[in-house]
Amino acid sequence: MVPFDEESFLIWKKLAIPENKIKKSSRKDNFWGPTGKEGPCGPTTEIHLDEIELWNLVFNEYYQDEKGKLTLLEQKGVDTGMGLERLVMVCQGKSSVYETDLFLPIIREISNLKSQNSKLNQKVERIIADHIKSSVFLISEGIFPSNIERGYVLRRILRRAIRYGKLLNLPKNFLIPISQKVVEIYKDIYPEIKSKEAETLTVIQNEEEKFEKTLEIGLKQFEKISTKGNISGIDAFHLYDTYGFPLELTIELAKEKNLKVDEKGFQEAFKKHQEISRAGVEKKFGGIGKEATIAATKLHTATHLLHAALRKILGVNVKQMGSDITPQRLRFDFSHHQKMTQNEIKKVEELVNQKIEEDLEVKKEEMNLNEALKSGALSFFKEKYPEKVTVYSMNLFSKEICAGPHVNRTSELGHFKIIKEESVSAGIRRIRAILE
Repeated sequence: MVPFDEESFLIWKKLAIPENKIKKSSRKDNFWGPTGKEGPCGPTTEIHLDEIELWNLVFNEYYQDEKGKLTLLEQKGVDTGMGLERLVMVCQGKSSVYETDLFLPIIREISNLKSQNSKLNQKVERIIADHIKSSVFLISEGIFPSNIERGYVLRRILRRAIRYGKLLNLPKNFLIPISQKVVEIYKDIYPEIKSKEAETLTVIQNEEEKFEKTLEIGLKQFEKISTKGNISGIDAFHLYDTYGFPLELTIELAKEKNLKVDEKGFQEAFKKHQEISRAGVEKKFGGIGKEATIAATKLHTATHLLHAALRKILGVNVKQMGSDITPQRLRFDFSHHQKMTQNEIKKVEELVNQKIEEDLEVKKEEMNLNEALKSGALSFFKEKYPEKVTVYSMNLFSKEICAGPHVNRTSELGHFKIIKEESVSAGIRRIRAILE
């Protein structure tokens, strides 16, 4: 039982708020959390203006366990959240955030892009405006579309916007002018939005072009599947794996037809797919398998230098996505949103050769996984590592969790030369290189 928050009530009265303006509500309306099955939570006090919630103060005083039992926290805290867009709405005297100058120019741009045959659909226009604004900010923070973590959130909202754009018959690459409108609105307050505009637009265009290729076919496949009734987990995973449909998009499409999706079955199919994929992790990320020749060992060490050099030249958003090594050459896949320029390739090549000439020691250390991660060692599949790991470092230039093998010093590598840089898929590039 949570007691009445008398302290907040008395503070509001002290601030000369009339008692009839202080509304008392139940735990259902004035209690926040936890975000999952368990975690910190507590009572809230909210500021409303004309029935609009403007500000919310959460007093994290309790911890709720999985059974719903509450215990007082030793360390209490206050979580305060104010909606900027809602504040703008009130200040500008609007009835919706979408009518403020933070959204209206974006929605007008969407309307301008619509063909004359497209019907007015306020909900769809607002979804596109909201999603593209979020996407611009996420990308400017260095987050790119992917199938994991924050990148997956970005991919979901971008693909949802693309799908709704199709409903409005918006032209190809319609997200670009809408994104530019977002930049125009926020460029003075968030200058990084403007400074990264070209990169942001490239990422968005790549994702739009990639998804558009399969969206129409995928929608036809969904229509075919939906004639059978509710969507099975296998069918939902097929839409995801083959046509790039995030589960949430399939659920939304099904809901429009009053159908349900077997989410549990989807997760089971997804897990099985992961297990099959991870069976090749040793080969993919070790690169040279179990039989390591001297030549392959040198090339393996070179991939570490290459990875570090790419992150120095292109940015820390670069991550290894796979490698394959033979005694003759290395192949290195990495995340990057656009084709490397000749100047960038030259700089990476020169940096690797500089580190080879510096004759750096290739230091091998064994440590606990947590210790390795805290030390800044790069990693790939954290959930697949044992408790004890091996970390290879080359001065302060490169540090990675790796099973090896490696040479003792970088001078043993000879001369590093990039043969080719190419695309593997959207957001993934590939370098082929040799040692001379």
